[in-house]
Order: sequence, then structure tokens, then C-alpha cells
Amino acid sequence: MARVEKDTLGNVEVPDDVYYGPQTTRAVENFRVSGQRLPPVFIKAQAAIKMASARANMETGKLEHLIGEAIYKAASEVREGKFDDQFVLDAFQSGAGTSQNMNANEVIANRALELLGFGKGRYDIINPNDHVNMSQSSNDTTHTAIHIAATETLANVLVPALRSLQKEIDSKSDEYMEIVKPGRTHLQDAVPVTLGQEFSGYSRMLKLGFQRLHRAMIDLKELNMGGTAVGTGLNTPPGFSNSAIREMKLITGIDFRLTENTFEATQGAGAILATSAALRDIAITLIKIANDLRLLSSGPRTGIGEIILPAVQPGSSIMPGKVNPVMAEMMNMVCFQVIGNDTTITMAAQGGQFELNVFTPVLAHNLLDSIKILSGGIDCFNERCIKGIEVNVKRCTELAESSLALGTSLAPKIGYEKAAEIAYEAHRNNKTVREIVENSELGITKEEAAELFDTLRMTGAKK
Repeated sequence: MARVEKDTLGNVEVPDDVYYGPQTTRAVENFRVSGQRLPPVFIKAQAAIKMASARANMETGKLEHLIGEAIYKAASEVREGKFDDQFVLDAFQSGAGTSQNMNANEVIANRALELLGFGKGRYDIINPNDHVNMSQSSNDTTHTAIHIAATETLANVLVPALRSLQKEIDSKSDEYMEIVKPGRTHLQDAVPVTLGQEFSGYSRMLKLGFQRLHRAMIDLKELNMGGTAVGTGLNTPPGFSNSAIREMKLITGIDFRLTENTFEATQGAGAILATSAALRDIAITLIKIANDLRLLSSGPRTGIGEIILPAVQPGSSIMPGKVNPVMAEMMNMVCFQVIGNDTTITMAAQGGQFELNVFTPVLAHNLLDSIKILSGGIDCFNERCIKGIEVNVKRCTELAESSLALGTSLAPKIGYEKAAEIAYEAHRNNKTVREIVENSELGITKEEAAELFDTLRMTGAKK
């Protein structure tokens, strides 16, 4: 069964059981691209905009109270996720998210009509454009929905995941602070470090990444409520923007504020771009950590083998007993995707022309995807890998003692060139630097050698 509705292009047959209307139906036919949709967090943000706008329009006297309350109720149900299946558009759709905005307008209009006892499509009573979209435009609502969705997801999902990961890495850093191992630069032997010092570096990198993300989130909290067409505020009653932003704070519990310049907010995508860059920065840090853990756990017989990662699944379909660092590999792949998303966001952000950046659907799709997969990846990586790391202390000690870079401690006493000769001799004869020194005629006693080659002292971690 279908009902016949019309838009400015003419009549459209709409399935009778759906809440969307003619413009959504046309867009479904037009954009059969990927099968991917903008996520529920974006729909939730769209609903918050419609709720706040309905209240603001009622407060300013522009929207009749009975209609406004029905729209608010219908939008609140959308925000609760009750109508997610009615948001049916491909993520790759009309520029500026016009179709996506109309999808929300039509669903909310028809649900509001139902709440008032009318049938779907009675747009002479509640109109998707005239009532649900009152004092709004796709020009401002789509940008605003990205800011809201990203802020809510970052605050509620990614930030807690990052904090949990950093807490675990800090704990490991404290636990491992006196476990000496060889440092490595250029993938070659370097002076000793402790495993705890190595992990403290990871922690600081994550902390700096979080600080960059926090700064980006400050800009995300600027919303373009009431900018309407190209930022002019056309058809918006006095007081609308202040009322709408006040209502948005109540709906979300987040300290959103009005944009300082509606024209910038309509044309640009700076806050989105900065947020994506911060996510890319965190991804690069996580790639470094994951790669280090893969190398440090390599083996178990023929690699470095200083740490042991949790065995969470068999590693080979042909080699029995093989266990791979699958959680670190997963983290790598997530981060590769985040970096790819950032490239798409960069291209979309620079593609805006004149008064509007029309590439908001792909900005939304990629930014929210990055937040989602990074959050999920971090949670899995932390729970299934970081928390279960074990240390092969014997292996760490053996490798630290065998490092040719221990000759560095000799340089102040016998000079750089002589110390280098001893290191070369140790390498040629497959001995440790300590063994060469103890059997040399350098006049260094065993007691002096013991102090010189105290690897924990060399790391600066000795108390």
C-alpha cells in the first residue's frame, strides 16, 4: 500500500507504513550508492535541533503551542532512537545534507500528526518545511548536527576509553619502572632504559593527544542555531537563537554556545577539521604503541621477546601453536582507517565554495566513523591486550647486559674512541662489553666495572 504525497516537483508515491515523505522517497531513489547511513548519533543530534527549535519558536510566538508541543514530543521520540529505521538515506547524498534534514522534518511531522490524531501526510496541519523546519535551514542544521553528534560521542564514548587506556598504561609504567631492558634507536642497540620509562613515554604521548582533542572540542561546542540561509538568519524571529541554544543545553547537558559568526559557521568546517586532526594524532600515537608491542613481543623464540601479549586466539590456519599479536594488529587497522577518514575530511573541508560548504554529509560520515571505531578499538585493545601484558624479566636483563651500547658509560673515563674499540671487540668476539673490560688492562677494577655497568643506574631510574 502507498499514499500519494507531493512536493514542489509533483506527486510521489510513499509507502504507507513509513513516516518519511516525498523528499526522502525521491532521495532514496536518487542515492543508491553505498548502503551506509549516517549513524544514530547524528539522527539523535538532528532531533535535538528540532526539539530546541520548536521550543524557541513557541517562546518567540512564531509557532502555535499545540503544534509546537507535538513536534517537540515527536522529535524527543526520534532522539530516543524509536524511529532510527525511518532514516533511510545513503551517507553519500545531496550536498549540504538537504535530503537528510528533510528526512528528519518529514519523520517528525508525520509522527507529530499521529500524536494529534491525524493521518500521515496531512501537511496542511503540520508541515515538514513550514513547521518542523521553522527558523532553520539545511545550511545551518547539518553543520550544527555534526558538532552536536561529535561532541556527545567524544564526551560519552571516546574520552572515557582514552582515560581508561592511559590509566592502564600509567599503572604498567609504575609497575615496570625498575625492569631494565636495552634501549633501541635506528632499530640498533642503544643505552638501557626501563620498561616503565618506555611506557611513560606512551602515556605522555596519549596525554598530549588528549589535550589537542580537548582544544578541538571547545570549538565544536559553537553551534550555528538560527543562521538559516547562508548565515543571514533570514526568517528567524528575534530571540530565536538565544532561546534555542538555552534549550539545547537543557536537552544535551552540554555547555554549547552560539557561534560568533554565522557566516563562518556556514562556509567553513574548521572545528570538524581540527577534531579530525586530533583524532589522527591519537591514531598515530596508537600505531606507534601497537607497533612497539608487536616488536617487543616478537618471537617467542626468534624475536625480541621482552614482553608476552595475551594469547586471545590461534594465530595460523597451517602452523600449529602459533599465536599472533592480533589485538595490536586490529588497533593498527583501526588507526589506518582514521587516517584515511581524515584525508577525506580534509578534502571535504577545503571544498566549500562561497557561502556554504556543501560536503557536510561526508564530513559527518567520516568524523563520526573515526570517533566510533577509535573508541571501540581502544576499548578492545586495552581490555584484551594492554591489561594482560606479561614481562619476560630474564630476557630483558640478558639483552640489556649484552647491549654494545653499554660502552657509552666508559667514554667519560677512557674517551669515546677507546670505548668504541672495546664495543667493536666485544661484537667481534661475541662477548659483553663488561667481559672485555674486566679482562683488559685498562686499570678498571671489578668494583668500578660493576658501578660503570650498573644498568639501572644508567637509566636514571635508580632510587
